[in-house]
Amino acid sequence: MNRRCFSLLFFIFISSTLSSQQNSKTDASLVNYSSKVRDAFKAGEWFKFKVYYGIFNACYATLELKEEEYNGYKTFHAKGVGRTSGLTRFFFKIDDYYDSYFLSDVIKPVHFIRNISEGNYKKHITIDFSDNIASVTNIIKGTQNKFKVNPNAQDLMSCFYFLRNHFDIDKMTVGDTATVDMFFDDSNYEFEFKYLGKEKIKTKFGNVMALKFRPFVVSGRVFRSSESITLWISSDENKIPLKLKANLRVGSITVELDEFKGLKNPFDIVIN
Repeated sequence: MNRRCFSLLFFIFISSTLSSQQNSKTDASLVNYSSKVRDAFKAGEWFKFKVYYGIFNACYATLELKEEEYNGYKTFHAKGVGRTSGLTRFFFKIDDYYDSYFLSDVIKPVHFIRNISEGNYKKHITIDFSDNIASVTNIIKGTQNKFKVNPNAQDLMSCFYFLRNHFDIDKMTVGDTATVDMFFDDSNYEFEFKYLGKEKIKTKFGNVMALKFRPFVVSGRVFRSSESITLWISSDENKIPLKLKANLRVGSITVELDEFKGLKNPFDIVIN
């Protein structure tokens, strides 16, 4: 597995399926930007995911949420960590850190950090969002550039929380697709996905009713096709990621929720 694949799959739950677009295609009927559709999370929420490459436990990722003040704003601080584990770490060492500060009422990014070390490859950037402008600072290169962004654009991590709170999944029918605007590194993107319906899946916590989605990716060097990924989200009010499968050009990846705590709402386990 190369570093691009690890970086991609670490936060694929949040939105790693990026394809360049020029104009927003977000379905306004499915997204409520002005107020919350639901209260899906709270400060103190924490997840741990295991990432398998074939039968091997390749790495793990954690995601936690705190409530903090940033530059006078009341924000949520989402912190993600991804690291290779076991024998994989011996052959290829990865330490990835992502931070996002976003407004806690209407989810909107304020400050984003991407600090990754993957083998010999390192990247450390910060992004400050203000007045539809993203100021990108490359810490290693010592450069700074400004880019115009969509008023509703999310960063890589805030998108995860935005969709959980503001996306009206109840209005979707099987086969519907939707997109959400994002800004990542130095470019505007759209995260596009298709709803596949409900499905009961087996997890380490028991059987859980899940919402099944198909995020679209760019086929080619990493993925076999544009529909190589399947994602399962809990159908309860938490809307948490449970499982992901990705068919790669070489092999496959499975990501599973391994531990959690601090959920705002009850986690529904199906008895039968």
